[in-house]
Amino acid sequence: MKTSEIKGLATAELNERLETEVEKYHRMLLNHAVTPLENPSLIKATRRDIARMKTELRQRELNK
Repeated sequence: MKTSEIKGLATAELNERLETEVEKYHRMLLNHAVTPLENPSLIKATRRDIARMKTELRQRELNK
């Protein structure tokens, strides 16, 4: 997910997306521990998406 896409989302929708991405990330970690994922770089990409979302939420919080 690109930064421009994240900035276009409403705060409530961004919070929902963040929750689903965190759940997806934890599931991927668990699955990767049991059997290796076909593409383990997805873990890294998901972690970075989560960081982008958290950064945008924090910026919105500080700009109030």
